[in-house]
Amino acid sequence: MTQSEKELNVLYKISQTTSARQHNVSELLNEVLQIMGTDMGVLRGTLTFRTIGTDLLNIEASSGLSSSEARRGQYKLGEGITGRVAQTGKPELIADVSQSPDFLNRTQAHDGQKTAFLCVPIIHHKETIGTMSIDLPACGEEELNGYFLFLQHVAQILASAVSTIREEIEERNALESENEMLRRQLGDRYSIDNMVGNCNSMRAVYEQIVQVANSAATVLVRGDSGTGKELVARAIHFNSPRKNNALISVNCAALPENLIESELFGHEKGAFTGAAQQRKGRFEQANGGTIFLDEIGDISPAVQVRLLRVLQEKAFERVGGNETISVNVRVVAATSRNLEKGIANGTFREDLYYRLNVFPILIPPLRERKSDIMLLADYFLQKYSEMYGKKMKRISTSAINMMMVYHWPGNVRELENCIERAVLTSSDGVVHAFNLPPSLQTSDETHTSLLPENGADLRQMVDTYEREIIIDALKKHRGNAAAAARYLQATQRILNYRIKNLGISPKNYK
Repeated sequence: MTQSEKELNVLYKISQTTSARQHNVSELLNEVLQIMGTDMGVLRGTLTFRTIGTDLLNIEASSGLSSSEARRGQYKLGEGITGRVAQTGKPELIADVSQSPDFLNRTQAHDGQKTAFLCVPIIHHKETIGTMSIDLPACGEEELNGYFLFLQHVAQILASAVSTIREEIEERNALESENEMLRRQLGDRYSIDNMVGNCNSMRAVYEQIVQVANSAATVLVRGDSGTGKELVARAIHFNSPRKNNALISVNCAALPENLIESELFGHEKGAFTGAAQQRKGRFEQANGGTIFLDEIGDISPAVQVRLLRVLQEKAFERVGGNETISVNVRVVAATSRNLEKGIANGTFREDLYYRLNVFPILIPPLRERKSDIMLLADYFLQKYSEMYGKKMKRISTSAINMMMVYHWPGNVRELENCIERAVLTSSDGVVHAFNLPPSLQTSDETHTSLLPENGADLRQMVDTYEREIIIDALKKHRGNAAAAARYLQATQRILNYRIKNLGISPKNYK
């Protein structure tokens, strides 16, 4: 077979490979290099890509090189023959690399024998995106020039495919960097140091999180609705060795009874009406990570049996399937129900309760955390100020008093909603009493009325409101009554009279 026939045969094989491997560019490039090695006697072949935004070229596909040799093949732009071809966009032919001072032998694959080195640029849309090079046994000048021209044709054919794999690599690297950044942000967000609350009962909770986070023990988080049970579950996950794997949350109370088994364990195709394809359940999705089962006290007895087996054996079958699936999942469950009462009346299995209750954490209600109310309120004030682009300065004294005497049946979630509403309705950067929801302002709701039982005293209500306005003005002007009077468009004499009658001390606000 002549040289021309050999080259045509190789081009035909490359064309066939390009059609077959068009959806897997990495395999395409490696196979092209293998074809050239087998059919043309090429000793070694490499494809290098330039990383976008850098001056570095790395070998991304090769033949005739070990993995360690390929890893050593990194070049700076302009460095050696490969780097120079990438920089200038001009092909180079070295008849004998042993006589060339520019040949770096960075891969350390050359043994000093007389070898020819051919390197051509890969150009896409007038930009050099990489290089293609081959090593050949020593041969005549005419034959070498034929290989050189042929290699340039192959590089032109592969330019689009090389551009595609280069973009895929850059996209993959960008996604990996973004994922790593997001994981770090989540880890910081759910760090124990960032949890708000300084009372003794919350300090005990933080200590328990630290104690259990590094283990694989099942945790049962208990507390009223709105106390922050999911926040504790996230803190456990992101402070554990599993933090780089998935955290899957399931609200058991929100799922219909006939779907919860499929949701947790998955189902096979045709397992029930509407199951058009196989579906992985939440336990499979959480493999290697953590699953958070919120409102665990709401699941049915049938699901409790299956859940008990998962906790005991770390294995289950999909709905409608026979294959046993093993998983490595850390379970964190939460409930606002009295599980002991559920055991007594037969709605919750006692054996499941003991499996879940390995390490219980009790979150206190907000009404028992009075010292944390203003810490939380300030945190939410800053959060929603940034979210809605409003410059909120403070919470008024009357609003603080109202929040401190309220019994907070909705716990932290209710407090957060109150502050969000107050930020939206405030017009002067201050949260006033009238910015809070009616439930806090109504004496019947708060059980903290300071007014006579036979009705509201209009004079007292007016004085209270006037007192709040004057105190806010004094705070704004650091206790300066004259400046406060000008701000309120009143004379200093009138303001001093009202300050005296209302028992306000301006010096307290300097």
